[in-house]
Amino acid sequence: MPIPPGLCFTDMSADSGRDPGDHRHRPGGTERAAGRTGHPGLPSLRTLEIRHLRCFLAIAEEGSVTRAAERLRLTQPAVSRTLAALEDALGVRLVDRSTHHLALTAHGRVFRDRASAAVTAFEAALDAGRGSPRPLRVGHPWSAAGPYTTPLLRRWRAAHPSVALELLRIDDRTAGLTRGLVDAAFLRGPVTAPGLETAVLYEEGQVAAVASDSALAGRSGLALADLADRTIALNTVSGVTTLDLWPSAIRPTSTVTVANTDDWLAAIAADRAVGVSATATADIHPHAGVAYVPLTDAPRLPVTLAWPAGVTDPRVRDLLDLAREVVAEH
Repeated sequence: MPIPPGLCFTDMSADSGRDPGDHRHRPGGTERAAGRTGHPGLPSLRTLEIRHLRCFLAIAEEGSVTRAAERLRLTQPAVSRTLAALEDALGVRLVDRSTHHLALTAHGRVFRDRASAAVTAFEAALDAGRGSPRPLRVGHPWSAAGPYTTPLLRRWRAAHPSVALELLRIDDRTAGLTRGLVDAAFLRGPVTAPGLETAVLYEEGQVAAVASDSALAGRSGLALADLADRTIALNTVSGVTTLDLWPSAIRPTSTVTVANTDDWLAAIAADRAVGVSATATADIHPHAGVAYVPLTDAPRLPVTLAWPAGVTDPRVRDLLDLAREVVAEH
């Protein structure tokens, strides 16, 4: 689905306070078509704002208007109205609301990728207007590129002395990538978010994280079965470990849910739970109250560099090339 001609965006963050989605959603082909032609009272393409795209991208990633509203710190009705206004302006359905689980339509899937690229380009244009090279923003939920992080940062500085590389820890599964907060991200485990291109840099093992005074802390290695009767700390926001890691016959039944690495470490140090993470966590996040023990039977985790599909920023390609060089040399 090509984006209709004449589509332009304005950033109205300093506007008079009106809700960008303050348009009643009226299903039906006639009124949708009228919205595209500028019928009074209906949104037109020229009144769309960049926040409409940000809102739609949040809905697409979260798969829920409620969760998108929480992420954007808006009310659920405001998010619903914004989506309805966007659909009215485009004249197509972007989201299928006929099932309990919200899903993108075919138009929605195409528009998701185009919207992501548009938001990225919009931000790049603003940065270019500042008259100096903008930093390359690289996100990570935790542990970045593990042991390769420092040599990669140094390699980047030598190759691009005038362009800073900002490494940002952001507590969500794509480290802010699908929200347009960063240009690229280091991610672990399978990358399932839509609209991204990825390249696996290397794989790493996994470790058990236990309280430092636990009986398990002194072991030279542990198996998943050794943790089966324990409470498992699960980072549901940015972590990749789930109970599916264990075979069904020995799957743990007790969990503690946390939202970030700091809370994960605190729960383990207090001996409320044990955890499983990548080996890089032991190096990047040492903790006096936590011991890391190698897991002998856990699968290895891919460490991936990801970036928005369709993005042509040459610095992202430079980062990928440098990361591959550093990994190959160490």
